[in-house]
Amino acid sequence: MFLSDAEYDRLCATMNSEQTTYARRFPRESLLQWWEREKRDLPWRSDPSPWRTWVSEVMLQQTRVETVIPYFNRFMRHFPNPEDLARADMDNVLKLWEGLGYYQRVRNLARAVRMLVESNHGVIPSDPADFARLPGVGIYIQAAVMSIAFGHPLPAVDGNVKRVVARYRGDFTDISSSVFIRHVRRVLERVISPDRPGDFNESMMELGALVCLPRNPKCGVCPLSGACRAQALGLTDRLPVRAPRPRPPLHEMAAGVVIRDGRILVRRRPAQGLLGGLWEFPGGRVPGGESPAQTVKRICREDFRLEVNMGDRVAEVSHAYTHFRIHMSVFLAQSGAGPDPAIKGPEAMRWILPSELNGYPFPTAHRKAFPAILARLASGDGL
Repeated sequence: MFLSDAEYDRLCATMNSEQTTYARRFPRESLLQWWEREKRDLPWRSDPSPWRTWVSEVMLQQTRVETVIPYFNRFMRHFPNPEDLARADMDNVLKLWEGLGYYQRVRNLARAVRMLVESNHGVIPSDPADFARLPGVGIYIQAAVMSIAFGHPLPAVDGNVKRVVARYRGDFTDISSSVFIRHVRRVLERVISPDRPGDFNESMMELGALVCLPRNPKCGVCPLSGACRAQALGLTDRLPVRAPRPRPPLHEMAAGVVIRDGRILVRRRPAQGLLGGLWEFPGGRVPGGESPAQTVKRICREDFRLEVNMGDRVAEVSHAYTHFRIHMSVFLAQSGAGPDPAIKGPEAMRWILPSELNGYPFPTAHRKAFPAILARLASGDGL
């Protein structure tokens, strides 16, 4: 539960006078001064624009800065403005995003810029309400982009900001709850800088990333420490509070590297849904009562109308997604000569050379199996 001011003051009364000093006003200027001194030199900050800000914020959702930097630089080289992305082939876009995960982010971004090119000459709206109507623009993206790029005083609440506010306020509410997020937004609406809202939002996020760490926060250099309840009461190791999450389930999966005349069968996943638009080997989840090899054989028959001869298991892959984990067995399989499989859509499947695999955007789990697959095919052992 959140400690009220009265409860806080009663607790502080037992401490010495230095510890009981509590600034009722949020030390905004101290925070912004700290930001000017300590902010990291990041590519989207060194050459700012609404487009670069938007792309960076989309990439940074649930992804570490260190991971994003090379993806951002490569993406900007290919798509320096919205018009370039709007014209791009989606396979090329997904290939540049490959490994960054949460592919719905980039599919929504591509949809949004196509809408802007068609209706607004590719210009990113400066009005928050207009921007929020674009695909993939939720409350966080709206606030981050509109504050940083256009100066609208909208607080951006990410995981770092939630942690900073929970400690600063001495709040024991579960930080993953919608109640807490709404509370944080209301608190920050009262203290966000009207003149520098983008700097304020970035400074709060930077503080959580560099100082107010999940473990062992660096309270000695924090610009908020003099007014932080968790620091004053020795609660930094107990805050923030997050309700325990159940261990994600483990799914048994199977995939087949189906070979015909020296080529490999791949199919594109549906545009909507998990890993939408990426390419993969035929396969799927292994049901009870069926072996992984039987699953591959059945899916080839049902989805592709192909009878295949199953070969060796060439790889076993483990991979974790946000809400589940997988263990995938990868097999070689041989398909006899015949017409192409009858499946929906002319672009839903292709027979490709092994040397072409790396040119297609694949899920990370499938890509983990590439070295074993290519080594086995290069050896000439076949099945």
